[in-house]
Amino acid sequence: MNDLRLEEFELPPIGEDEILARVVSDSICMSSHKAAAQGAGHKRVPDDVAGNPVIIGHEFCGELIEIGAKWRGRFKPGQKFSIQPALNYKGSLDAPGYSYRYIGGDASYVVIPNEVMELDCLLDYGGEAYFYGSLSEPMSCIIGAFHACYHTQSGSYTHKMGTEPGGRLALLAAAGPMGLGAIDYAISCENKPSLIAVTDIDGERLKRAERLLPPEKAAARGVRLIYAMTADPGELMGFTGGRGYDDVFVFAPAAPVIELADGILSRDGCLNFFAGPVDPRFFAPLNFYNVHYASTHVVGTSGGNTDDMREALALMEKGLIDPAAMITHVGGLDAAAGATLGLDKLPGGKKLIYTHIDMPLTAIADFERLGRANGMNGPDAGLYAELAEIVAANNGLWCAGAEKALLRHFNV
Repeated sequence: MNDLRLEEFELPPIGEDEILARVVSDSICMSSHKAAAQGAGHKRVPDDVAGNPVIIGHEFCGELIEIGAKWRGRFKPGQKFSIQPALNYKGSLDAPGYSYRYIGGDASYVVIPNEVMELDCLLDYGGEAYFYGSLSEPMSCIIGAFHACYHTQSGSYTHKMGTEPGGRLALLAAAGPMGLGAIDYAISCENKPSLIAVTDIDGERLKRAERLLPPEKAAARGVRLIYAMTADPGELMGFTGGRGYDDVFVFAPAAPVIELADGILSRDGCLNFFAGPVDPRFFAPLNFYNVHYASTHVVGTSGGNTDDMREALALMEKGLIDPAAMITHVGGLDAAAGATLGLDKLPGGKKLIYTHIDMPLTAIADFERLGRANGMNGPDAGLYAELAEIVAANNGLWCAGAEKALLRHFNV
């Protein structure tokens, strides 16, 4: 457990049903931190991982290099790709980034096994920037969670899948990276709610969320968006005129947040427990009176599916969502292990790794300061100054121009 190492080794030659690929970017997920912390105790990590290590990272994007004979009619060298890691191959939980020796996002090159293609989980990516391809996986988890919510009709046992169109939606503890993605998706998806209330206990994170996804943007799409630094159920219920929320998402594995979510559900309200806990014995109270008499219910998902990922890619390509707001730090492959192990303590949002460069994990907010530094180690001040100028022109967000400048600097 907690044993991640940066090692150099040769990949085996690919088989006729495999594909050799070059990874360019990988965004680090809290699920990878949990896998590292639990080791062989994790459901997706092999029992013999100590003797046969796996490559971590499952939010990755790159280009195909060599295509095995079986797949040459479908894929071609130079094609950009992203991968849906939740394969569910023959009932197995094995997934790239958890279970495989030769495929994971925190590597320079990988061998994509046959089952990824068999299950249609190797997806063509036509976007300009690799990092958006990486972010399609976490966005697919968000999209899958929205689709997994359900509602019922009195007198019928048919479940109507998805969040309530035109309904009232609460996103609790939602100013982190996945919460930002959920806000962006909620105001852009087909069955938009009429009201979104977003809470968090971190005032700075909440201010950043409001700056990046302002109520005016939501209003232009017919959605009332409210940011509130509160844990008061009365205040949250007040936003709905006392009617409560059709759908409530919980983005922190904390019992008080779950209790709050349960308390603000409307009749037939759906509580979506999005944040997976590390502790397998995590419990929280639930009002079963309301389960019986008000038809409230709970759902939870772990990851999205291929259709969810395709939806994420399509929304990004159309410019309807921009998950760049998730990213707050950028680094090279040498920073991946430390960032993964320390992810629960590192500030900010998602950490983006470029696998063909050496660069300390660096906050985007620090680019300008580092660009003025003299005599520093690692990447030179000129690179940071250039990146600072690029992101400043993009509302402080990582972007395709910044990625190109970074890769050009390292001759990638």
